Amino acid sequence: MRILKRTAPATRRLLLALISLPLLTALGGCETTTSSGAVGADRKQLMLVSSQELDQMAAQGYAKLLAEASAKGVLNQDRAMLQRVRVIAGRIEPQTRAFRADAPGWKWEVNITTSDSLNAFCMPGGKIMVYSGLINQLKLSDDEIAIVLGHEIAHALREHSREQVSQAMAAQTAIGIGAALFGLGEGTAGLANAGYEALIATRFSRNDESEADRIGLELTARAGYDPRAGVTLWQKMINSSQGGRPPEFLSSHPAESIRVQQIQSLIPTVMPFYEAARRR
Repeated sequence: MRILKRTAPATRRLLLALISLPLLTALGGCETTTSSGAVGADRKQLMLVSSQELDQMAAQGYAKLLAEASAKGVLNQDRAMLQRVRVIAGRIEPQTRAFRADAPGWKWEVNITTSDSLNAFCMPGGKIMVYSGLINQLKLSDDEIAIVLGHEIAHALREHSREQVSQAMAAQTAIGIGAALFGLGEGTAGLANAGYEALIATRFSRNDESEADRIGLELTARAGYDPRAGVTLWQKMINSSQGGRPPEFLSSHPAESIRVQQIQSLIPTVMPFYEAARRR
């Protein structure tokens, strides 16, 4: 019983620390990084660090990644695959102006690393890396590759990395305030950190993923690639999944079935862009 009496006040203090987060959010810089597009992606975002800082860090990190891949002999080994991916990315990049006027002028880079991993990413500022296993193992069509690239580019357009860093900064500040005001010990403060990582931060990540799906679908359609490939892509991803996965509420990505449902619901919205692009 003594343990329960101690735990209850600690829990209340933890909640008070986390409740401070919205206050910090309100006091911080809120902006929207893109226009809404047809899919409606114009929510306000907490931004406590500058784009320039993140872009510089991304450029340095990307250069290091390329150097390491080159040293290992896994950088751009398949020239045909590299050309294929660069052509698709080259058609998507100009379409980013629908969401950001400055994005077509970014210093875009597209490279491929030989790896069995089913992965790809786009760092801030347009630094793209695709893992060969994603294309080879799933036997992706050009339309499906475009879906992947559109999704990853959408993360960069919305500056989700910058937003995540800002959210982490705000959360750490809130936890620090709670520890100072309510006398939280290191153990309880550690619990607050764990609680944030397990519940709040992952919720933000799921929102980011869903948002990137929406924007990416429109980018794909505007570039003249079939947005319906989003359905076949995620069906392939579902079929390739091995072993269990954590419940969605603790996962950093939406359940694949939910992603498919969202894509299907947006098809009527983005198909006119695809049809217009095909006519051109």
